[in-house]
Amino acid sequence: MGNRAPNERLAGLHRETRWTLRQFAQAVNRIGTECGTPTTYSAQTAHSWLKGHIPATPEVRQLVIEALARKLKRPVSHTDVGFPVPEGRANGSAGISTVEELAALGRLDMDPSRRSVVGASLFSTALTVPVWSDVAGRLAAIPSGKTQRIGMPDVELVADVTKRFHELDHERGGRVARASAASFLVDTVVPHLKAEGPEAVRKAMMSAASELCYLIGYMAVDEGLHGTAQSYYIKALELAGAAEDKSAHCLTLHGMSSQAVHLGHGTAALRLADAAAGSAPGASPNMRAHLAAQQAYSAAVAGERVNAVAFMRRTENSMSHAEPESGKVVVGKFSSATFSYYVAQVKYSLGDTSGSITAMKEYVPSLSGDSRLRRRVLDTARLAHRQLESGHLEEACATWHESLNGYSRVRSGRCDDKIRDMFSMIRPHLKNRVARELYERAREIAPNSLVT
Repeated sequence: MGNRAPNERLAGLHRETRWTLRQFAQAVNRIGTECGTPTTYSAQTAHSWLKGHIPATPEVRQLVIEALARKLKRPVSHTDVGFPVPEGRANGSAGISTVEELAALGRLDMDPSRRSVVGASLFSTALTVPVWSDVAGRLAAIPSGKTQRIGMPDVELVADVTKRFHELDHERGGRVARASAASFLVDTVVPHLKAEGPEAVRKAMMSAASELCYLIGYMAVDEGLHGTAQSYYIKALELAGAAEDKSAHCLTLHGMSSQAVHLGHGTAALRLADAAAGSAPGASPNMRAHLAAQQAYSAAVAGERVNAVAFMRRTENSMSHAEPESGKVVVGKFSSATFSYYVAQVKYSLGDTSGSITAMKEYVPSLSGDSRLRRRVLDTARLAHRQLESGHLEEACATWHESLNGYSRVRSGRCDDKIRDMFSMIRPHLKNRVARELYERAREIAPNSLVT
């Protein structure tokens, strides 16, 4: 113990953060609480890390890495902090590990008794995201099986089922179908990935599997299971590379950027959005509009006003040439309503709440019908939140009533969060009759756990 060498790499990063030892420990504790595994480390514990003591478990080491990455606003690796690299993580592996790890992830997701484990997984801004050159052309690393042969009808089946799960997610929320989607992935798609078939068919199957992984990751985001979502997204990237499908690769990076920006990690979100745009130089105008809009939103959250405005101009230019996307079942057309949504997000992130409200009012009417029910509940609540922030109490209450109209029909962690926020925001105004009526109605609809 006395002969242990100080961890100079960790000490250097600690100096860069300008944290005290107490602040370092507190940052680690906050992230532990965030992912459902509370820790109570002290300044003395942080001091022992700098002196060369390696945290005993991989989970704690990851908390330390994540705390540093968030403070420094850049990826940080095990090597950067002087920690041992976990087995199997030295390189972005594809091939059989991708398929077997995917099967294990799906099985974990299917098992209700393991949901606490799934929920405790960590969202990481320090995650090493494989770039296109790391994953492209790994088809040969995925050996085919000997008991099954696949053809294009099998690929079409996976795409069709993915589309139906996508529709159900938009209508009712990620909690409704995620376990079923994971079951389909494990029971049907994974065996297809190991099956024999012509090279073109096997690539098409991996591309379809990538899109399904992306969708399950998106469903996990909707449930608030952000570490789980990242795990699916990484598998989607690896499969996209094996399929040599740049469109699927950039779609997944876009989803990862969207996840990061909604969690407030603007710098990480912009890095991912830039990577997505850089992965698809030949993308359709529709996809370019989606990518540029995400860059704009991420830049705004990162505080880069000039870049945010420039990216919105680029979005508008691409939108004027956008047509419905072909080949990807989860990508919608970038419409004028979609543009209004991103304008609202950019303006709000840059401090223009009034301008954001105006843009949201242009966007929300597009969310009619059951096909956009989850989005309508979510974004009307978002609009109400901003209306109240601007001092328009009764208008905000009327908008929240619109959100409540559909809330009982969705199963969405994000929608739950918005209703929980509503209770918190409206409680100081209960002397107002309109606010009190909203509060009482919401108490009849929402689970008791949200009435905090």
